[in-house]
Amino acid sequence: MPQPLQVLKSELRTELDRILNYWSNHTLDFDHGGFLGQIDHWNNVVPNAPKGIILNTRILWSFSAASNHLKTNAYQHICDRAYDYLKDYFKDPVHSGVFWELDYKGNPTNTRKQIYAQAFAIYALSEYYIFSKNEDAKQWAIQVFEIIEEVAKDSLNGGYLEAFREDWLPIEDMRLSTKDLNASKTMNTHLHILEAYTRLSDIYENDQLRNSLKELVLLFQNRFLTAENHYDLFFDSNWSLLSSVISYGHDIETAWLVIEAVKRLNNQPLLKEVQETAIRVANTFLQEAIDDDMGVINEKNAKTGQVDQDRHWWPQMEAIVGLSYVYGLTNDPKYIESALAIWKFTKKHLVDHVNGEWHFRVDKNGIPYTQEDKVSMWKAPYHTTRACILLSTENPLG
Repeated sequence: MPQPLQVLKSELRTELDRILNYWSNHTLDFDHGGFLGQIDHWNNVVPNAPKGIILNTRILWSFSAASNHLKTNAYQHICDRAYDYLKDYFKDPVHSGVFWELDYKGNPTNTRKQIYAQAFAIYALSEYYIFSKNEDAKQWAIQVFEIIEEVAKDSLNGGYLEAFREDWLPIEDMRLSTKDLNASKTMNTHLHILEAYTRLSDIYENDQLRNSLKELVLLFQNRFLTAENHYDLFFDSNWSLLSSVISYGHDIETAWLVIEAVKRLNNQPLLKEVQETAIRVANTFLQEAIDDDMGVINEKNAKTGQVDQDRHWWPQMEAIVGLSYVYGLTNDPKYIESALAIWKFTKKHLVDHVNGEWHFRVDKNGIPYTQEDKVSMWKAPYHTTRACILLSTENPLG
């Protein structure tokens, strides 16, 4: 392994410990169970903050994946705590699936069935099963998979619908967050169904699962992927495009996640195809997404040309992973040199060396937004731990 890669591997291994220690030491809710819903930039706990499913499934996945990677039981209490809280409070005992949000005491306050959230439940439960061998966790993951296939899959037009009411009937407002369009089908949700099905396939041999995973891969190749090597984001139920926004973090994240999905399918022609796609996406990413300071910018509107130059924490890590994958495919040093430069930027500007954890985002000058949280519905250890795990392994290049 080249020396710079060895340094990257070592630093990410250290960073993994640092992240896990922060979440172990700061986020357990000893008053009401589970984990705190919100901690601000300065590490102040926001009292009585609601608890979101995305944060809680990502905590379960992160600590289970780290435990599997490190072959340790040191975080078993965190894994078990996260699983038990999901089971006792987020699981819908009547209609199946998981609720979107609880109050600080664990009472459901938003019972909608967002498919993005169901996917993260599958992803987290599958990883936890690999760690714990808890058969109930595996069966729960399979149950959620089956209801997604039964209710959310669009058998007429393909793909998956975005959201439903508590009882799985149609819902008018399907938005994942207030920043998103009210779209029936989104690339982001399909990406995380793909990721969840990929991991579920490691513990569950099932023809329907394999077929759906292949269908998802083909959607990314033939529906979401553009001629300009980006992935379109928002669609109506008939696949009419609703947005011209480019999300650079999602572009590079998708490139490597699709490769991982195809590896489970044992389809060499399709693997070659998605690897070639990843190289094209990475080349476009290098041209468009990285500024002079080697930070990854957030978004661009392809129609208006407007650019969001903020650097969010997660696209930096997805870039390092995705570019490392492409380096492994090509041995072209430009990819790993760019990944190393992005990590250098990230260490300097996104990692909070004073208060711990990472800044949510910094501006184009590297100044953090102090109104953003360290812990919240969308600020979890998932992207960072995943990158550290993937790139600190013995064979880190996909």
